[in-house]
Amino acid sequence: MRHWLMKSEPDEVSVDDVAAMPKKTVPWFGVRNYQARNFMRDHMQVGDPVFFYHSSCPEPGIAGIARVASPAYPDATQFEKGKYFDAKSTHENPRWMNVDVQLVKKIRLVGLPELRAHPELADMTILQRGNRLSITPVTKAEWEFIVALAAKPAP
Repeated sequence: MRHWLMKSEPDEVSVDDVAAMPKKTVPWFGVRNYQARNFMRDHMQVGDPVFFYHSSCPEPGIAGIARVASPAYPDATQFEKGKYFDAKSTHENPRWMNVDVQLVKKIRLVGLPELRAHPELADMTILQRGNRLSITPVTKAEWEFIVALAAKPAP
């Protein structure tokens, strides 16, 4: 079992949006980075735990705990005219994949400044300078530390 952090802009899809969806499940669409796509396609397994991270917002941070709820399958948005359209992708040879993600629970926001304040998380991919990936692996130690941190009141 691997652990993941998946970023979503809350104005696109937030933890609260997913909580209101049928089965609290959303297709993780619109990923247009090959490394992030490969994580979904080649490494994610149904049941893998996920931190649901709000990005590109006034208070970025981990807002929920989720799980991978499906194997990877072609992202339908690559075929639709709009923000995520890819003219080079075909139904026979799709370039982009997604997985379904199911919210397990909303947690108190563990913000970026709080994550940065803990030396135990210094090597966490999301905290590395220049990291822009929307999906990153999380070590078991990082996962356990953050889950415990989220259970405490905000500082």
